[in-house]
Amino acid sequence: MKIRLVMLGKTRRPEIRALVDDYVQRIRRYAETEVNELRDESPASLKRLKIDSAAIVVLLDAAGKQFTSLTFARWLGELRDRGVRELCFYCGAAEGFPEELSRGKAQRVSLSTLTLPHEFARVVLAEQIYRAFAILAGHPYPK
Repeated sequence: MKIRLVMLGKTRRPEIRALVDDYVQRIRRYAETEVNELRDESPASLKRLKIDSAAIVVLLDAAGKQFTSLTFARWLGELRDRGVRELCFYCGAAEGFPEELSRGKAQRVSLSTLTLPHEFARVVLAEQIYRAFAILAGHPYPK
């Protein structure tokens, strides 16, 4: 399974970037992982990503489905076990998502009912993906 994190807007704070990079390196122990940061959120920019048409697309949305870490891990494990080749998470910029993404068939997942700054949401997403893989592997990290 390939995990793709698409970050709309630039990560400006170096400490945030360092945390995301750290968790992405950890995720790579379990799955191929790619991070795309789009400064320009135009339709042409989104098309250049070349997302597989069979990919599961997930938008981070405060109104989306909520998981515990354990249920998120189970969900991720079920997708992996079903043979999903690519799971693509979109983390919106401060302004949210472009219209073409919002109209699509994407699933929506909430990281929290709290409002998170979009840069911090990137760290939470990467950490929870790593935590999910660690749970699935029986690694002691999540305890």
